[in-house]
Amino acid sequence: MGFPQRLLFILAASTILSVTGLKHNYGEALSKSLLFFEGQRSGKLPPTQRMTWRKDSALQDVYIVPADTTVLPFLRNKVDLVGGYYDAGDNVKFNFPMAFSTTMLAWSVIEFGKFMGPDLKHALDAIRWATEYFLKATSIPGFVFAQVGDPYADHNCWERPEDMDTPRTAFAVSRDFPGSEVSAEIAAALAASSIVYRKYHLGYSTRLLQRAIKVFDFADKYRGSYNDSLGPWVCPFYCDFSGYQDELVWGAAWLFKATKRPYYADYIDKNIHNLKNFAEFGWDSKDAGINVLVSKLLINSSSNSKPFILNNADKFVCSVLPESPSVLVSYSSGGLLFKPGGSNLQHATAISFLFLVYAGYLKQTNKEIDCGGKVFASPKRLKQIARGQVDYILGSNPANMSYMVGYGAKYPERIHHRASSLPSVDEHRGHIGCKGGSFYFDNQNANPNLLVGAVVGGPDMKDSYADSRADFVHSEPTTYINAPLVGVLAYFNSHPS
Repeated sequence: MGFPQRLLFILAASTILSVTGLKHNYGEALSKSLLFFEGQRSGKLPPTQRMTWRKDSALQDVYIVPADTTVLPFLRNKVDLVGGYYDAGDNVKFNFPMAFSTTMLAWSVIEFGKFMGPDLKHALDAIRWATEYFLKATSIPGFVFAQVGDPYADHNCWERPEDMDTPRTAFAVSRDFPGSEVSAEIAAALAASSIVYRKYHLGYSTRLLQRAIKVFDFADKYRGSYNDSLGPWVCPFYCDFSGYQDELVWGAAWLFKATKRPYYADYIDKNIHNLKNFAEFGWDSKDAGINVLVSKLLINSSSNSKPFILNNADKFVCSVLPESPSVLVSYSSGGLLFKPGGSNLQHATAISFLFLVYAGYLKQTNKEIDCGGKVFASPKRLKQIARGQVDYILGSNPANMSYMVGYGAKYPERIHHRASSLPSVDEHRGHIGCKGGSFYFDNQNANPNLLVGAVVGGPDMKDSYADSRADFVHSEPTTYINAPLVGVLAYFNSHPS
């Protein structure tokens, strides 16, 4: 496709978006995007729980480590692992994507918390629900818990989390069975969260930071991928396809932001050249996020890596702009960006978040990005891209459909989510066994429980959405779709035009 044709395509896409004429309530969407996390909670629910159709679950996620703590990748026996989040529509606690979601919630508050108003409290609660769990998951020296729940048994059942009777095996990485990516991502989550809590609870912030330092040291000293240590249990669900080098640099970057210690700046300098995926960002690959984060940290620095980092951050922006000659993503006719793989809206929300953060950097340094072909990316243009993606998600699209449950007049009703699709405990007191939920999975009724704020995987490349539970690639919500969206919605709530 030549550049003139591409430009015509862009104009056509923006026309489709504008004719819908929708004005969005970003504040309402922000509130609902945070409420979603309460629907994903595992453990003993607090009295302040607002999504009341959810009840306590997985209270037996407690294990006794053998006196001889031999290096086994899984432990059945006492560490309290109650709490945390279910990642998506299942009942497994996958700590790798959970940690990334936590990092992004924390980053959302760091950058845009001042725009959250009364929802800031709920954002802090969402972060702490995760960090309390991660403090438990990293409480045994030499071990980092990576997952709770047998994913194959869980995925073979359609069961409420309140009922689940599948094995709650705890999987851990250790010195001899390392998992640098999951350990470093947990360190990043704890470090980022320590920055958030520094303003509200200094003692808790210090505790998070101290643990982050220890967990990062563990991740760096005992290097290896949890694909090799825990492959049969973490793959194909959350395999690390990009290697663990990016998580190590990501963890160091957050620790540098939290501590300002030269050690972490030196670590970034020495290791950032190992990163090759400048255009990728999500629960697996952190490269683009690292470049955007570190760009802001190095504004007044003379670091040797600064030109490399800024160049890659700029290349990332140019890889997304539809008018750029080096664009690497695709766009639907309705204007939604697409990247390979499932749960596509994770890319729309994560990239939109990075665009807003980097727009702030560009404005602060009075800079525009030269993408070649007489295409320049200004802060305003980055914000336009981000707003276009968010507005599409909220209903400014050819289907006039919101992809956030409970927002707008039309939204997904049959999401791929066990708790949402089965009768609540209030409505059905009796136990619903492993296969007892199959009837509810197969029927075409709307889910009985509204998982308010959940953003699903989204439409296909033709802007079409089937609203089918079985079509999990498009109908399943995840924490890592919502987490970056929280910050984006907070920004646009304060900057509606």
